[in-house]
Amino acid sequence: QVQLVGSGGGLVQPGGSLRLTCAAPGSNFIIYCMAWYRQAPGNQGEGVAIISSRDGIENYADSGKGRFTLSRDNAKKTVYLQMNSLTPEDTAAYSCEFSAVSGSYWGQGTPVTVAS
Repeated sequence: QVQLVGSGGGLVQPGGSLRLTCAAPGSNFIIYCMAWYRQAPGNQGEGVAIISSRDGIENYADSGKGRFTLSRDNAKKTVYLQMNSLTPEDTAAYSCEFSAVSGSYWGQGTPVTVAS
């Protein structure tokens, strides 16, 4: 079963930046859209951002608008989430999800910690 590979998380100071990457190495499925979700300890998960693989249209949760930017490389089946001006409220495990013709695929949570 295809597993997405997420990376780029870590510890960053408030105001800092991180770029998360999610890829589907060796896969051959046709992707409709790529999305990021996050779940902070004790909280429900929330959608962060989503991008269409066909036309690149993006949508962001209010929490990330103006700070987060998605980009994609369809040939590499990879999506990137650039996160700037991070705050402690962005601390969470970030997971990626690809919606494809053959189904939905998830990556493991990538931890992001924003702290001094």
